[in-house]
Amino acid sequence: MRFVVGLTCHECGTRYEPKASYVCSECFGPLEVSYDYDAIRGVMTRDVIESRPPSIWRYKELLPVVEPRTGFHSGFTPLVRATRLARELGVSELYIKDDSVNHPTFSYKDRVVSVAATKAVELGFPVFGCASTGNLAGSVAAHAARLGMQCYVFIPHDLEPNKILGAAIYRPHVIAVEGNYDDVNRLCTEIADRYGWGFANINLRAYYAEGAKSMGFEIVEQLGWRYPDHIVSPVAGGTLLPRIYKGLREFREVGLVSGTLPRIHAAQPAGSAPVVKALEAGLDFPEPVKPNTIAKSLAIGNPADGFQVVKVVKDTGGAGAMATDAEIIDAIQLLARTEGIFTEPAGGTTLAVAKILVQRGIIKPHESVVVCITGNGYKTAEIMRDYVEPPVTIGRKLSDFERVVAPQTVSA
Repeated sequence: MRFVVGLTCHECGTRYEPKASYVCSECFGPLEVSYDYDAIRGVMTRDVIESRPPSIWRYKELLPVVEPRTGFHSGFTPLVRATRLARELGVSELYIKDDSVNHPTFSYKDRVVSVAATKAVELGFPVFGCASTGNLAGSVAAHAARLGMQCYVFIPHDLEPNKILGAAIYRPHVIAVEGNYDDVNRLCTEIADRYGWGFANINLRAYYAEGAKSMGFEIVEQLGWRYPDHIVSPVAGGTLLPRIYKGLREFREVGLVSGTLPRIHAAQPAGSAPVVKALEAGLDFPEPVKPNTIAKSLAIGNPADGFQVVKVVKDTGGAGAMATDAEIIDAIQLLARTEGIFTEPAGGTTLAVAKILVQRGIIKPHESVVVCITGNGYKTAEIMRDYVEPPVTIGRKLSDFERVVAPQTVSA
């Protein structure tokens, strides 16, 4: 925290002490953490970063905690050079930022929760919780278990069973609310105010969001300390995309990288695309929608940071596009078939949109592009059940194989 200046309103610039505040009392804009970049410059060098363990905490000067308490293996996920997928899409340099293997709960949420949980301990909250579409619930529950914190996770009542299990296994209190994510979020905001609990994505949101910057930091470092031409990010509540951008700018501010910032593109499912619709209509603020999509982790109709997403996309010369459920399913299969990565529908959405952006000529064949995959397909496996071939059952003899399977094979 020696490099943290305080909290600053994203809208009017009012400064606040670094406490559990998340909204400006002057204009009701969101608060974000500000840093002393002059003090960081020269202390945080490439050599120092590369000498540290591979987790989000290798970038600790640009994260708002006194001392890490959890997340010692979160982050620094693979940046996969996807050559077979690149050929299918018609581009020469394509990378998958693969948070489907993040630790411990196989989604990008382990980045933000590592910071939020640490901050909850520092600020003395008696209970740690969240409003979640699934991945955040699992991550909050896991990190709370590691820290020995009392934990409550609030979810929509119709969440995918594997995501409920993925949170419940850590023994939090799981509360299913009859409604969608926006209903859950409103309820949790009231609970946070009434009971003084620490909610990762509500009253701890300013700190929670900072963890998302680590994805931007890693992309730069893993590319050999350079920017790509394009980054395609999924958009749900709007935390990730603007913080990737903030991380890219901060690295340039403290002298770790130079060059032109990438164009950053927003990916949403057609059944929950308030940000993309705002971009298409030329609006600065998304208008709420009622979600209806298989990509439940992106089913947030009134994104808290939606206006920041719109601004970043516009400022970087990016674009927004939406994918139908059918296109999402196709993209999940395409990524699995070409690169051996099984992603949930949020990742399918992002890849489907990347494909659309290439087809529209927004991403040129010779340009480099990073596609952010934020969750693991095993959490939503039931969605793909009808899209894979059932196993072929045979007897135990070679003759059974030769009778049933061998005639289908193609000789080399």
